[in-house]
Amino acid sequence: MKKSLIIALALVAGASLSTVDAKKKKVVVKEEAPVVEAFKLATSSDTISYMAGMSSTVGLVNFLLQQKVDTAYMADFVCGFNETVSKNLDDPKQKAYMMGTQIAQQLVDRMLPGVKKELEGSADSLVSSVFFKGFTDALMLDTTFFKVNDAEKQFKAKMAAVQADKEERLYGPNRDAGRKFLSENAKKDGVITLPSGLQYKVLTQGTGAVPTTSDKVKVHYEGRLIDGTVFDASKKHGDEPAEFRPTDVIKGWTEALTMMPVGSKWQVYIPFELAYGNRDAGQIKPYSALIFDIELVGIVDNKPAASETGKAKKPTSGKNVKTKKITKK
Repeated sequence: MKKSLIIALALVAGASLSTVDAKKKKVVVKEEAPVVEAFKLATSSDTISYMAGMSSTVGLVNFLLQQKVDTAYMADFVCGFNETVSKNLDDPKQKAYMMGTQIAQQLVDRMLPGVKKELEGSADSLVSSVFFKGFTDALMLDTTFFKVNDAEKQFKAKMAAVQADKEERLYGPNRDAGRKFLSENAKKDGVITLPSGLQYKVLTQGTGAVPTTSDKVKVHYEGRLIDGTVFDASKKHGDEPAEFRPTDVIKGWTEALTMMPVGSKWQVYIPFELAYGNRDAGQIKPYSALIFDIELVGIVDNKPAASETGKAKKPTSGKNVKTKKITKK
């Protein structure tokens, strides 16, 4: 009996040890890597298709760089490309999805930076997540806060107010200085003020023909800001006078030129409304009043009168020296 008990205990102990060993030993099943068949160009159609694909990448890297894509992540670009072309691009649902990703990228790259810049300096700023919410709510016809037309009208009005406030802060003093200058200038001897606000003073009175808007004129000129800064002159572009039609230049020039007889030299004072208005033209800041010394040398293809020959150069043909500062924009 005692012997049988000892044998039984030995068997139980052995079974327990076997169980522990089994728990300690993990069965590792090796997964075999899938067999990837080597890519081959098996037919002539394969070859021309492959060449066409490679050829289509010419210039792509430069394009990606222009789009601010870091080409160090070209493998990720390829993943996105492969994921896209693996899908049925004729499926309307898939087309809509892909277009959504493209529009999102355009908004992030182009529209958002523009709106953010316009709001700079104002009491408001653009919150990207809220912008996206408004964008998608409009597409899903969610009018919880606004109808699309109402949102558009109010947004445009708000941005116009922001722009007006910004211009006032930046260029209001420039506008006021110009108006003060013209007001004081109008009181000086020899200065004539026209109903348009244009002012001029005759330095030399010519006796030639007066140009029409369809004539091409030849002029020497010098343009200055009211503080005396010279921003342009015909002599900077060569010895020959500039040539253009009165309708090709700013309104102040058009009005003056179609009043001046050939051979005249006037000093012209132009309010900003007849110059570049609220546009920035390099040295000419928005709302700038301008001063020009203008000498009307001749009208192209019109012979100067005998009395003008001492004052005006003989017209030459064909050379156009139109300048940026006085031309329309």
